[in-house]
Amino acid sequence: MRGDDNQQEGIFSYISPEKRVPADHPLRPIRKMVDDILKEMSPQFAKLYSDVGRPSIAPERLLRSLLLQIFYSVRSERMLIEQLQYNLLFRWFVGMEMDEAVWNHAVFSKNRERLLNEEIAEGFFRRVLERAKPHMSDEHFTVDGTLIEAWASQKSFRRKDGKGKPPGAGGEVDFHGEKRKNQTHESTTDPDARLFRKSKGSEAKLGYLGHVLMENRNGLLLQTFLSEANGRAERDAAMLMAETIPGGKRVTLAGDKNYDTQELVRELRGMNITPHVAQNDTNRRSAVDQRTTRHAGYEVSQRKRKRVEQSFGWMKMVGMLKKVKLRGIDKVGWLFTFTGAAYNLCRLRNLMAKA
Repeated sequence: MRGDDNQQEGIFSYISPEKRVPADHPLRPIRKMVDDILKEMSPQFAKLYSDVGRPSIAPERLLRSLLLQIFYSVRSERMLIEQLQYNLLFRWFVGMEMDEAVWNHAVFSKNRERLLNEEIAEGFFRRVLERAKPHMSDEHFTVDGTLIEAWASQKSFRRKDGKGKPPGAGGEVDFHGEKRKNQTHESTTDPDARLFRKSKGSEAKLGYLGHVLMENRNGLLLQTFLSEANGRAERDAAMLMAETIPGGKRVTLAGDKNYDTQELVRELRGMNITPHVAQNDTNRRSAVDQRTTRHAGYEVSQRKRKRVEQSFGWMKMVGMLKKVKLRGIDKVGWLFTFTGAAYNLCRLRNLMAKA
C-alpha cells in the first residue's frame, strides 16, 4: 500500500538528540572524553568570566563547536552556525536541545576570542594526553616541523619604511624586480608572518613554522609549538621540545636531514638522548656517525618518523591549517595546539576501539 505524502509539520517532538545519534557513532567516545576534560577545566574557565553581567555562550559549548569545525572541515564560523540550525548530530555534540535557539555567528566569534589564549589550548591538550598514556611510548620520539601558510597575500608584503611603490587601482602592487627580505619588509595584514621557503626550488610564502614532538609507538603528538619562520627555527624548537622529555633513561629522537647539525647532535647527546636523525651527507660530513647508525633501532626510527607526516596532513587538510584563517602568532599558535589535540582525540578513539 502506498504511503501518504503528508507534509504537515509536527508541532511537538518527543525524541531528544541523544536518541537520534546511533550508539556506535564514532563521535560518541570522543564526546565522552571531551565532556570529562571540560568538566576538569571548569575552574579554569571561571577565571575568564565576570560574576556579573549578561551570560555569555558557555565555554564548553564553544570548544565543542570548534572541535566539530575541525573534525568536519567546516571552513567558516558562519557555516558552522548554519549547521547547528538543522544538523542534529552537531546539536547533540555541542549539547543543545532540538528547539534551542542558535547563536549569531558574530556573537559566536566575539565569545570565542576570550578562549584564544595559550593556557586554554595547552590545558586541553595536556588532558587529552593524560588519557592517552597507556598507548604512548616513553623511549622513542620524533620531531618535525611544517610551514603553516599565513592569511596574508604576497601583495601585503611591503617595505617597512614606506618607500616602496605605492599601490595602484584596486590595491594592486607591482613588486617585480624588487628584492624583498624579512629585514626590510613585512606584511601589512599579518606583521608576525615571515617570508619563508621550506625547501630548495619551492615558492617562498608568508607563514609560520609549526613543530611537533611525536611518540613513535602510535603516532600521538606529545607537544606542539609554533614559531616564526626562519632557518634555525626547526632546530631551536627541537631543543626546546627535547628538554620536556622526562629524564632518567636514554631515549631516541628521530628527525629528518634538517636536524643533522653538529650543534644539535652534540646537545642531544649531552641530554642523554640518542639522535636518530637522517644523515645529510650531500657535499658535507654528517654529524651522525656509525656509533648510532650501526644499531638496528636507527633503521626502525627512520621508518617510524615518517608517521609524523600523517599528523601534518590531517591537521592541514582536515583541520584546515594549510592556510590558517587567524592572524598573529598567538592566535595561530592556539589553533595549532587545539588542532593537535583534536588529532590526538581521533587517534585515541581508534586505539581504544582496537583494545
